[in-house]
Amino acid sequence: MEPSWKEVLKNEFTKPYFLEIVTFLKMERSAGKVIFPPGQLIFNAFNQTPFDKVRVVILGQDPYHNPGQAHGLSFSVPVGIKPPPSLVNIYKEIQTDTGIAMPVDYGNLTRWAEQGVLLLNAILTVRANEPASHAKTGWMNFTDMVIKKISDQKNGVVFLLWGKFAQEKQVLIDETKHFLLKAAHPSPFSADKGFYSCKHFSKTNELLIKQGLPPIDWKLLTP
Repeated sequence: MEPSWKEVLKNEFTKPYFLEIVTFLKMERSAGKVIFPPGQLIFNAFNQTPFDKVRVVILGQDPYHNPGQAHGLSFSVPVGIKPPPSLVNIYKEIQTDTGIAMPVDYGNLTRWAEQGVLLLNAILTVRANEPASHAKTGWMNFTDMVIKKISDQKNGVVFLLWGKFAQEKQVLIDETKHFLLKAAHPSPFSADKGFYSCKHFSKTNELLIKQGLPPIDWKLLTP
């Protein structure tokens, strides 16, 4: 894990719940289970966005469970993988909100992460083809602490909370120091119930600019 995060979270790695996560993952692998994302990408969100660079948090639930999709960034897929439906809807809203033309066949959001957008899933691993299969492993203890550390040690971070699951995390965030933008989830089942027209991408940049920070360039540079 990237050094600044390792320092901020150093007390977590020896707690019983975290040791249980490690044991659980070892047992899954020894039982022949396929786990996504690959081991070296489980902490990809932290490695791409150091703690001191975090300006925006986009919270997802758990990794994509289909082969080749998950690479440790919420809503993102690796180069060469077609954007899943929720990401397609995110792109639609960006285009409507900002006028930026988004790619049809490119879903790697690493460029956002490099600008300070922490693309954090609440659960960091999943069993292949079994959504939410690692939901009770203790990952949420860990990522709840991540959110609390950001809330406690930083100021002016913009949290994008899409859907009921993400919005339940607002109790961890000090709203006197940070900004919360809430909307429906971009899933095809709910995007038309309040995600479309939420304008979260332009609103995020307005909030950053008001603090004297550079805006996020939501445009993705495809190969």
